[in-house]
Amino acid sequence: MAKREYIRNKEGSSISKIIVDRDLCIGAASCVTILPSTYKLDDENKAVVIDANIASDEELILAAQSCPTKAIIIIDKEGKQIYP
Repeated sequence: MAKREYIRNKEGSSISKIIVDRDLCIGAASCVTILPSTYKLDDENKAVVIDANIASDEELILAAQSCPTKAIIIIDKEGKQIYP
């Protein structure tokens, strides 16, 4: 699987990592619609993280939940997958 990991080091955040599974991503851009400061579509029409530290934890989870294929995976500071 082609997964890209993005490290989050925002102070006070419980989220440590955002993973985008490029095999699952279909370019629906719902994540971009919700968080254009965090996500964009690349030249392959796949989601990429442009800044993992701007959004709040709640916004990151909402954007992940908006993905129709669950291509966005959220990992907490203990290494546990909190979404999906």
